[in-house]
Amino acid sequence: MNPSVVALVVALPLLAAFLLPLVPGSARRVVGPLVLLVLTGIGMRLWDVASVAPVVLAVGDFLPPLGIVFYVDSVAALFVLAVALLCLLFWPWAGEGEHLDRKQSLTLILAAACGGLAVSGDLFNVYVFYELAAVASYGLAAGGRGAAGQVATFRYVILGSLGSLLALFGITLVYFMTGTVNLAHLAELAPKALVGVPGLAAFLLILLGLGVKAELFLVNAWAPEVYATAETRVSALLAGLVSKLALLVLVRLLVLVFPLPGTHEALLVLGLLGMLTGELAAYKARDVRRMLAWSSIGQLGAAFMAFSVPGDAGLVAGIAIALHHMLVKPALFLLAGRWGGSLGRIAGAARRSPLGAVLFVLFALSLLGVPPLPGFWAKYLLLSGLAGQPGGLWWLGGLVVLLTTVVEAVYLFRVIGALYSRDEGSVAADQSATAVAGSGMLAAVLLVIALSAPVLAGTLDRMAVQMGDVDGYVTRVLTPPAPAVPIGVAP
Repeated sequence: MNPSVVALVVALPLLAAFLLPLVPGSARRVVGPLVLLVLTGIGMRLWDVASVAPVVLAVGDFLPPLGIVFYVDSVAALFVLAVALLCLLFWPWAGEGEHLDRKQSLTLILAAACGGLAVSGDLFNVYVFYELAAVASYGLAAGGRGAAGQVATFRYVILGSLGSLLALFGITLVYFMTGTVNLAHLAELAPKALVGVPGLAAFLLILLGLGVKAELFLVNAWAPEVYATAETRVSALLAGLVSKLALLVLVRLLVLVFPLPGTHEALLVLGLLGMLTGELAAYKARDVRRMLAWSSIGQLGAAFMAFSVPGDAGLVAGIAIALHHMLVKPALFLLAGRWGGSLGRIAGAARRSPLGAVLFVLFALSLLGVPPLPGFWAKYLLLSGLAGQPGGLWWLGGLVVLLTTVVEAVYLFRVIGALYSRDEGSVAADQSATAVAGSGMLAAVLLVIALSAPVLAGTLDRMAVQMGDVDGYVTRVLTPPAPAVPIGVAP
């Protein structure tokens, strides 16, 4: 496979986003989906190749650590594929004129930025793509419902800008101490250059900065309001996709650049507090979409806790939780689109939309960790990883996971009880065919994963080993390729 194909992950949707308004007539509506279908094919091809050996592209033929480096292992390839499929699933078909063009262009820009975050091999480009994803997210969220949506988006912009500033300070500190932003080069220098308080400070600045999009504790206050007021598809994209790409970047930095004393414990504490506050706030919420937003914060806290576990065990658990959340949470937001509002409003909604209610129950049970659904294995891996670490803090994390699962069960069954209530609520409309079809596709994937869990366990192990192979990453990126030998000339 030609490594240059990796550049299309960013270039293709970005170019299409800017050319889309110039496409004449009704053909404009199909350009975006066609681009995402091509991106899906590229993602599948990258998955096939990267599962054997990671793909490295030095853009412009500048030898690392100079220039732009793209690095695609099996985890990055899977996320590239997820970006294409989720953007296609939540593609904005409805609308008219410039408003629809803007939504479609922003969705393509978001796809390009998320793809770039998945494959970037240096901190500078991570920051560039993070900012691009932020701008696209702000634009999409601004199309929310009325004045409340505008206020929520404004708060999101303010907090996002603060996060970007913190991340930039952290990256500047790293560059000041090492003289490089290439991740492979940083992995070589970090054990000596990024030690002590300055290294930990740089990690915390970048963690809090990029953690805004990953819904990390302390910087996640924007999520409930934005998710409750934005269009359903935008909430699904932000919760299911953008948060996972920000999480992936943070984990790469933890593995490659900041395997320092204190970083894993800091991530554990922030994840624990995020899970605890998110689930308790979801328990108190009486609006379905806000409940799901707080729940998303809690589950991302669980993902941070998983990735805080050192070694392959933490990577396996974290990848499993992130991928499970990527399936379940968008589907729940999609179903809640017509059921937004108080619990009393959705009373008896299962009689109006029986299939939608069944799908909601399925995703809720997987979220709780009911076997043999994938959520069970994700929580099992998390608890096993936490229990395998010495020290009371790790055991406290495991206890919080168990306690918040009980809280989670209470509020999810509260929603299910309202759906199947004998009383008639004030639901204005049945579930749309689009919402049922989209969540049905995600449910089919969930069931396939449940049936093939033993096979996928080996795949997860291989992905974790590849992601945690720091020496292999450094060697592949920093070792220049052997020069080509002309035909007929002995090497």
